[in-house]
Amino acid sequence: MELILAFLTLAFLEIVLGVDNIIFISILTNKLPVGDRRRARTLGLGLALFFRIAMLLSVTWIMQFTAPLFHVLEHPVSGRDLVLGFGGFFLLWKSTKEIFSIMEHHHSHRQPENEQAGDAKTNFASIIVQIALLDIIFSFDSILTAIGMTQDIGVMIAAIVVSMAVMLRFSGAIARVIERHPSLQILSLAFLILIGAFLIAEAAGQHVPKGYIYVAVGFSLVVELINIRGRVRRVPPPAAKDGDKPQA
Repeated sequence: MELILAFLTLAFLEIVLGVDNIIFISILTNKLPVGDRRRARTLGLGLALFFRIAMLLSVTWIMQFTAPLFHVLEHPVSGRDLVLGFGGFFLLWKSTKEIFSIMEHHHSHRQPENEQAGDAKTNFASIIVQIALLDIIFSFDSILTAIGMTQDIGVMIAAIVVSMAVMLRFSGAIARVIERHPSLQILSLAFLILIGAFLIAEAAGQHVPKGYIYVAVGFSLVVELINIRGRVRRVPPPAAKDGDKPQA
């Protein structure tokens, strides 16, 4: 019973911790041709699953990442701090760049079909590399959470596999919603900037409970969904064409 409870709790936490990963993957894959998006999302989440299981099987090696390597202003810096700091700055740079692209070049994303065909393989490979880099970063929190919940490797792997299956099931719907509403894209990218700042703070030794971040993002998301609902209801019906009979 204790193992079942640990499995259910850990699977739920893995899904929650994987939300930022899904958002990042969705935003990146939405840049690909429609036919490649599902394959890229599946490959991206597959890489996340591979990295997390590989890290779980190397628990001793992972725990060594918490050992101090050097000190900066009396703060011990470990391998984990370096990875989280790099990931945080990468998220800040990438999210800021995406927001600028949406705000300043919203109407210039579409390229001629021949250019799209020529760049398809390059874009796909570039996006998969970016997903792989962030998968490594996000995997650290996931693995450390798993180690803190239980010492049973089988339970950890089972919980991660189940959480990845759930995320894969809903990743397409999340990607479509984000693509359909530019305001949600901005909110999602702002969320990733917040996560990047959180990672940098963690690397600097300043622990910020993730609950605060998720509550703030959840509140913002609810407000934005209400705004979207309001905008849809304010859209006037299409004007009647000449010759249309008025409805009784």
